[in-house]
Amino acid sequence: MSAAADTGPVPLEESATLRDRFLAWRDRVVARPGFRQAVARFPLTRGVARAQARGLFDLIAGFVYSQVMLASVRLGLFDLLAAGPLATAEIARRVDLPEDAAEQLLSAGAALGLYGQRSGGRWGLGLRGAVMVGNAALAGMVEHHAMLYADLTDPVAMLRGARGGQSLAGYWAYAQSETPGALGKNKVAAYSGLMAASQPLVAAEVLDALDIRRFACLLDVGGGEGAFLIAAAARAPALRLMLFDLPGVAERARARFAAAGLAARTSTFGGDFRADALPEGADAISLVRVIHDHDDAAVRLILAAAHRALPPGGTLILAEPMAGTRGAEAMGDAYFGFYLRAMGSGRPRRAAELLAMLRDAGFVSGRQITTATPLVTGLLVAEKLKA
Repeated sequence: MSAAADTGPVPLEESATLRDRFLAWRDRVVARPGFRQAVARFPLTRGVARAQARGLFDLIAGFVYSQVMLASVRLGLFDLLAAGPLATAEIARRVDLPEDAAEQLLSAGAALGLYGQRSGGRWGLGLRGAVMVGNAALAGMVEHHAMLYADLTDPVAMLRGARGGQSLAGYWAYAQSETPGALGKNKVAAYSGLMAASQPLVAAEVLDALDIRRFACLLDVGGGEGAFLIAAAARAPALRLMLFDLPGVAERARARFAAAGLAARTSTFGGDFRADALPEGADAISLVRVIHDHDDAAVRLILAAAHRALPPGGTLILAEPMAGTRGAEAMGDAYFGFYLRAMGSGRPRRAAELLAMLRDAGFVSGRQITTATPLVTGLLVAEKLKA
């Protein structure tokens, strides 16, 4: 038995609030097997008991669900069934699975809303599966998470050890590098491609909530391969574009801008935003999915650099998933908390904490703007004080 098990219950301190005392009483009552059985039998509480049981089981079984999704992506089942329903035997033949294994995967996926049965014993797409058709961003994220799950094989060991150092930290090469600016394009290619594929969804959320046309020039710091700026360019034809990222990433962005016909509107800069000055000339700076990847000391450097680069009255746009998001609480401290620990850098932050960091950096009028899907991204805007 561990030492923790020998300590016994800790009495409530005298300073405990009425809510603290109520919750302590509730926990003691719910922990009794007899109480749980009674709640499950009583008609007025039976629904609540069943919902809690389902939620607890989903926590236990969540890894299995994720692997059903991963198998479906790797086998190309969503795109296969997009052409129309197929019989189990035909699906098994096309994806090279034994027929009983294909039936098992399809049945599991149907229980998760990925597939659905059709007439004649055929299988088609479910509502969630239809969303995956041709969706390179979501498919890339599903495939990418295999590294995270490998790092979380022993979560206690991960929590007791130093942050990062395993598969995910190697993938995000800049996270623990002392000289990220020296990373070559081969080191940044994988994560840059993933971010470029997933960025359009985030860009749409931000640009639907914020009229980018009121700015003359937008500098996207940590802008990757330019996916956000390309989306912004389509919304604001007169907007000039600037991008700052690691040299290897910036090189990839130049090629993407040229392919999009935006070379004449863009200026691309390579450097390390934790150490190098940001280019001046933009009246707006965006940080899209950048801040939560970095520890507090680096965040302060980034925000200070952005403040220096902006003219008086300039605007900072900060967009990323935020902890404490109503309806998506698990996304923040649970998902991103563990993801970023495995990555070895950053942490999830609440909007109020980010707004305080913006104030500390010298920004004023900080405010949160509601996006259509806060689970995808939150949005904060602040200004540099006018002269």
